[in-house]
Amino acid sequence: MSLPLPLVPRFPEGRSYGVLARFKDPQAIYQACEKVRDAGYTKWDSHAPFAVHGLDKAMGLKPSRLPWIVLVAGLSGATGGMLMQYWVAVHAYPLIISGKPLFSWPAFVPVTFELGVLFAAFGAVFGMFAFNQLPSLFHPLFSSRAFEAATDDGFFISIESWDPKYDEARAMELLREAGAIEVEVVENG
Repeated sequence: MSLPLPLVPRFPEGRSYGVLARFKDPQAIYQACEKVRDAGYTKWDSHAPFAVHGLDKAMGLKPSRLPWIVLVAGLSGATGGMLMQYWVAVHAYPLIISGKPLFSWPAFVPVTFELGVLFAAFGAVFGMFAFNQLPSLFHPLFSSRAFEAATDDGFFISIESWDPKYDEARAMELLREAGAIEVEVVENG
């Protein structure tokens, strides 16, 4: 049985993963992202130890679809909660209490709200896992000694070798011109 998202991603054999460049600070990586985007690359990413404001716009990323998943999951949970309570109160155990109607919706609001929040949280977590292709036990960038600084004080851009515009020498030159303080080729595995 194979999982839809592999724990160890498969990459093409016989070629490097791509090029990795290190930048000195958030402003440098922001400007470099704009240059890489303007050069027409589509298979690349930036890596930073903390969120850099506006970096997604500098990379030219589209808005995430995750909020829509959270909305649909939350509405599904709330709808399911209300329908479950309706079925129990009206069909399964119809009890008239204090002359109130069988479907007295104000009493059902807390459970409906809580199920909406619960399902929205599940949608956010599992949607994020799917979009980020997690869990992933290995990535070729982990083999780079310099990349260890990505969780401390390093700012990196990686350009993948299966990008249609990829040429190793040109990519390295572009990153150096963009202000990289260190550029290396990352092998595949």
